[in-house]
Amino acid sequence: MAGPLSHVRVLDLSRIMAGPWAGQVLADLGADVIKVEEPGRGDYIRWTPPLTEGSSAAHLGLNRGKRSLALNLKDPAGPDLLKRLAARADVLVESFRPGVLDRLGAGVDALRGTNPALVYCSITGYGEDGPYRDRVGHDINYVGYAGLLGMSGLPDGPPVVPPVQVGDLGGGGMAAAIGILAALLERQRTGRGRFVDTSMLDGTVSWLSIHLGSFLATGEEPARGRMPLTGGYACYRPYRCADDRYLTVGALEPQFWRALVRALGLPELEADQFGPPERQSEMSKQVG
Repeated sequence: MAGPLSHVRVLDLSRIMAGPWAGQVLADLGADVIKVEEPGRGDYIRWTPPLTEGSSAAHLGLNRGKRSLALNLKDPAGPDLLKRLAARADVLVESFRPGVLDRLGAGVDALRGTNPALVYCSITGYGEDGPYRDRVGHDINYVGYAGLLGMSGLPDGPPVVPPVQVGDLGGGGMAAAIGILAALLERQRTGRGRFVDTSMLDGTVSWLSIHLGSFLATGEEPARGRMPLTGGYACYRPYRCADDRYLTVGALEPQFWRALVRALGLPELEADQFGPPERQSEMSKQVG
């Protein structure tokens, strides 16, 4: 059975993680995704260990089901070849720094001049404008600037880098995929494509909406390891067990907390489920 995007062709010029993951989402939905890579080297993630049968496991995980071709955009004929490819495509995804393709004569205006229905998605670290537009970065930089890193870890410990690349995959890849799908839906009505500007920093900040709302309401800055869902509540945190493994407790609803403390023989804790920080610390020691 064909996927819902089986009629859509995507040119994926992006590299590493954010763009390829967005392209992977579109491929999983049935799109014909063509990965356009630099001759000789290809996408840098092809070199990332571990390798299996000469191929990077990370590359295979982000690019399954895609077709591939090599195109040298620095060759005088390269930009014109890209225009010809874009004329028959529905979507183009790229992750160059702002202005790179424009200088080569193959930016959004040039490509959509050839194909007004093209949905052009640019994924950058800090957006198309602003003081950081020309800076490079990686996931750790985006989650750091966004404030997410500063909220990760134990109260008295250093920031802990998340094991999943939130900036790349969430702030960049997921935001790009959503923007592309919305632009394709709009195109059904208007017949025209759209420029999708995806900033990994902006996308990451959008994941912090609860924390930002809380700060605006209370004026209190989020504290590492002390927020309700990051260890601040005894009813919502991991506990180390006697076998040195960990058990996650998510008893936010009063009825679940009541059932838990009664099962543990600690019914006196029931009324203090959302008590002050000092009491939370005391309860966590009793529960754990």
